[in-house]
Amino acid sequence: MKNIAVILSGCGVYDGTEIHEAVLTLLAIEQAGAKYRCFAPNINQHHVINHLSGEVMAAEQRNVLIESARIARGDVEDLSELIVAEFDALIVPGGFGAAKNLSDFAINADSYTVNKQVLSACQGFANASKPAGYMCIAPAMVPIIYGSNVQATIGHDVGVAQSLTAAGLAHQNCAVDDIVVETQHKLVSTPAYMLATSLTEAASGINKLVAKVIDLTN
Repeated sequence: MKNIAVILSGCGVYDGTEIHEAVLTLLAIEQAGAKYRCFAPNINQHHVINHLSGEVMAAEQRNVLIESARIARGDVEDLSELIVAEFDALIVPGGFGAAKNLSDFAINADSYTVNKQVLSACQGFANASKPAGYMCIAPAMVPIIYGSNVQATIGHDVGVAQSLTAAGLAHQNCAVDDIVVETQHKLVSTPAYMLATSLTEAASGINKLVAKVIDLTN
């Protein structure tokens, strides 16, 4: 049975993992006959957003690992404990947490970085030639993880695509129900909620991504 590592970035689209993307990913992994383990960095979130009003809750501070446990029903591990050799592939759902907590792309798009622990884990899969899937805004990390001129997609948002192209990504426009496959690096990406307007639309691309990532493990 294939074993997939899933990296989460908190809980909630505006300051953590996009919950629908995460749940659809875990469901697709199970339905494909594979298993997963969830991980998250044990760090503070960039900030906390009131998901009802959209306002920053300046006085509140939350931990990415603890918040990720909400999605994983408590079954989430510190990212420092991820051992690449124990897994066949990696998948990173999106949500602003990927661009605020795993990286700082949302804050510093012109010269953004990826959290060192996240970078080490993701590069571990890349260096071992193990498949990986990145969805929504998570492909923003691809140029830093894989280097320049590697193909991935965030959909067809012109402004975001331009920023990522400037960072070295070979961005490919992509419909919500499709995927971009970088065969050389066994890298799969899909727009998910960068374009999706419903669970069904999000699932259409996420299911393809999960299926392709698992296929590339063979």
